[in-house]
Amino acid sequence: MNYTKFEKARIIGARALQVSMGAPVIIDVPATMFDPVDIAILEFNNDLIPITIKR
Repeated sequence: MNYTKFEKARIIGARALQVSMGAPVIIDVPATMFDPVDIAILEFNNDLIPITIKR
């Protein structure tokens, strides 16, 4: 699905907050990656974020 830049920012931000608060990570993350935003971007690029958008 195509997202606007605002939707993408909202999805990544919400997922990064979830990861920083202790939510389980859905994808295998390299051992050197600690930043929740980078993890959320990695999940977003692989279409694994369990967040839906209602338009």
